[in-house]
Amino acid sequence: WDPLGLAASGNDFDYKRRREVELKHGRVCMFATIGYIVPEYTRLPGLLSPSYGIKFTDVPNGLGAFSKVPALGICQIIVFAGLIEIQVYNDQVNGEPGNYGAGFLGIQSIGIM
Repeated sequence: WDPLGLAASGNDFDYKRRREVELKHGRVCMFATIGYIVPEYTRLPGLLSPSYGIKFTDVPNGLGAFSKVPALGICQIIVFAGLIEIQVYNDQVNGEPGNYGAGFLGIQSIGIM
């Protein structure tokens, strides 16, 4: 089923790349779901931004959080995600899509899992 014709070229590399990207996006969606549900039940104690005086309890759930988190905090999140993408999840193991041999957030490399 390919209504947009994305696989019409029949290129094997494009097929494998799209399959890998789909797995990555699925994992990001799972983390986003957890990040949306957990704050409904618990909050971290302390300050989110000591320089701005923002507590974790002051930040609303969902997309409303963007109105409270300082711009530098959002930049930190983007930089962290970029570093994980570039440094940890870049080489496949045994040609398996989505298998980067890194474990959960790269923790396997330091012997925890």
